[in-house]
Amino acid sequence: MKNMKKYIAEVIGTCVLVTLGCGTAMLVGCDAASGGGYILTALAFGLVIVGMAYCVGNISGCHINPAVSLGVFMNGGMTAADLCGYVVSQCIGSVLGSAILAIIFTLGGVEDKTGGYGANALGNVNGSYLAGLVVELVLTFVFVLTILGVTSKKAGHGSFGGLIIGLTLTLVHILGIGLTGTSVNPARSLGPAIFAAVSGNTDPIIQLWVFIVGPLAGAALAALTYKYLSSEDKAEK
Repeated sequence: MKNMKKYIAEVIGTCVLVTLGCGTAMLVGCDAASGGGYILTALAFGLVIVGMAYCVGNISGCHINPAVSLGVFMNGGMTAADLCGYVVSQCIGSVLGSAILAIIFTLGGVEDKTGGYGANALGNVNGSYLAGLVVELVLTFVFVLTILGVTSKKAGHGSFGGLIIGLTLTLVHILGIGLTGTSVNPARSLGPAIFAAVSGNTDPIIQLWVFIVGPLAGAALAALTYKYLSSEDKAEK
């Protein structure tokens, strides 16, 4: 199949993101009051992006996130067929990552300090769907807008692009973990929600739509904003 290597790269990247990011959250906890686990989890997600950007970035672009792929598509960076292939691959990677965590934590008898495979939930915003949507929309807007800017041919960031993107993901996690657990990535939310539901915690699967709609809306808004701003620059020339 055409572009199969890109899709495999997206499966691997998303699997690593969920395994190491959510796995860190499960192991150390994400309680903002204690601080340590909170920061470690934010760093884990950010550092995975840095590592994967330099690992599979030259193959697939290292989207490992349907929201990023949507933003790139709307910005003219990929076809509709590739968008579908990327999203399916990212969701597969998320489920695989969650399955790896289930094996490790179950067989190893390790306590899951998140109580749900590091899944996103609205408990810290008092179950407010609107608050959750706003958080995810705003954080994804910032993240995707940064990606579109950094990866633009005009940016000239070269080999530093992966580092900038990873640090930005760390930044949005620092705020978002204490609110929604920070998704900004529908695929990242999917696998943990499924496995949390299987283990008896159904809140993440019930609330999953927030972590699909919010990030996709934020990504679409970022793409439209970036397209407008970059077209302004062209017009001035």
